[in-house]
Amino acid sequence: MPRPALLAHDLVRVLGGRRVLDGVSLTAAPGRRIGLIGENGTGKSTLLRLLAGTDTPDAGTVTRPDDLGFLHQEMPHDPATTLAAVLDDALREAREDLAALDRLGTALARTPEDDPAHARLLDAYGTRLEQAQDRESWDADRRAALVLDGLGLGSLAPDRTLATLSGGQRGRLALAALLVRRPPALLLDEPTNHLDDHAAAFLEEQLRLLPGAVVVACHDRAFLDAVCTDLIDLDPSPDGPVRYGGGYSAYLTEKRAERDRWERRHAEEQRERDALRATAGITAHRLAPDRGRTDNEKMGYGHRAGRVQNQISRRVRDATRRLAELERTRTPAPPHLLRLTLRPLTTAWEQTAAPEGAIVPEGTTPPEETTLPLLSLRDAHVPGRLAPTTLDVTATDRLLVTGGNGTGKSTLLAVLAGHLTPEGRVHRRPGPTVGLLTQDTAFAHPDRTARDTYDRILGPARAEAVPLDSLGLLHPADLDKEVGHLSVGQRRRLALALLLARPPHLLLLDEPTNHLSPALCDELEEAMATGPGAVVVAGHDRWLRRRWQGREIRLQPAAGPRDFPPTGPETLR
Repeated sequence: MPRPALLAHDLVRVLGGRRVLDGVSLTAAPGRRIGLIGENGTGKSTLLRLLAGTDTPDAGTVTRPDDLGFLHQEMPHDPATTLAAVLDDALREAREDLAALDRLGTALARTPEDDPAHARLLDAYGTRLEQAQDRESWDADRRAALVLDGLGLGSLAPDRTLATLSGGQRGRLALAALLVRRPPALLLDEPTNHLDDHAAAFLEEQLRLLPGAVVVACHDRAFLDAVCTDLIDLDPSPDGPVRYGGGYSAYLTEKRAERDRWERRHAEEQRERDALRATAGITAHRLAPDRGRTDNEKMGYGHRAGRVQNQISRRVRDATRRLAELERTRTPAPPHLLRLTLRPLTTAWEQTAAPEGAIVPEGTTPPEETTLPLLSLRDAHVPGRLAPTTLDVTATDRLLVTGGNGTGKSTLLAVLAGHLTPEGRVHRRPGPTVGLLTQDTAFAHPDRTARDTYDRILGPARAEAVPLDSLGLLHPADLDKEVGHLSVGQRRRLALALLLARPPHLLLLDEPTNHLSPALCDELEEAMATGPGAVVVAGHDRWLRRRWQGREIRLQPAAGPRDFPPTGPETLR
């Protein structure tokens, strides 16, 4: 039985007066696994809802299979529903296939071949058999147990209700139900949220084995690379969304090549414009009516005057015309890539003698004291949250902190930032500044705009020296929105902008790639790789961990009860 494709044509969706999607078309053929990427707000989740039919486009059409699976943010079940009931619902179609085959087989055995009903029964049996084979209905119960175990739910009792599960467990159960059901087309929105490495790898394997179409919106670059056969970049471009063949590695290669071409084209145009301006300026000067003739020009001037003047005039017109054409069709400069300009650690003399922001001459060899640790922990621990940890952070360190959920990664960063006092010994060098990007950032005045918040926190002089729009972290349309109306990701971008505008000696980043687009994550990682200052990152991002070039420490779970409340969000004023 051929599987149907998922088709969208010229979709338009307007939300809050803004065109979130403008003429988007998509073809997801069976066996293709398409990843949707782009900045927050580019319409990834909106497109999934339109494809699923849970939202209606303002224009355009969608052709979808009848039995389409969509990973919802919330389980489509009552909180009192048990885990067993959720699985029974996911297995219902497979069990209906088997029951129908049994019923049709019995009827066929009882119907003589010369009976006209025999042909109809045989045709119905063949159709249902093909459907059961397509769904692998005979293997459904075994597959259900395998999926539950692979997603970390195998130890849950079947009579557990949804109300007793955590948000992460409910999300994994919804994903498990879809994998068990095996619909002909599958739509997934951030499916690796709440998944550890083992569960994410299991999901990748399951999706690669699906014969139907898969469309997924995801920030997980490792997942996109392992699963996708195509990527669609929804970030605004002159030609609309762009489709790339291959996984994330292939996408990166093509994007780098595109940027190289963009930079070369812009540089070539700039050189041509400079040359045309020079030509037009020089020849126009030679045509100036009050310019006296040189001795060379005086000889034979009357004989050649008209011809020379016409040639010069033509050069001016040609250069001016070409210059105007270039200005109309000019290639804009590529956007600046994200840069971390952390403050290098100065000597004790420089800290007292040089003003803040003073530049240390290049080539100066730092005294021996600058090689000493900025921070030293000796058996530092927080009961129930952070196991005893011994650690030195040097002035140019690049340190990645990993570990499972609950091992204290955020707690360790709070200790390093001085926001939390642990038991054990902590030694801090006087002078160096520390900046922390927390997972949850709150602003004391949510009624202020992003631009106003940035200016007030930094002060007028610093905000003017490093304008918010120069950092490329917030879309221009979001600069004048109240921070209380910004998304979690946009607030984190604003908090990151504040850190980059007044760079510390030690930058602490807690899950920095959460809520950021893959492209911005790539820029951030490249920016962290080099330069002065120290960077400590706590993260579970598999792509980041695989490519990390610095040191790495892995935390182990802390024993004992939670004696302290969890670290709250950082509040910026």
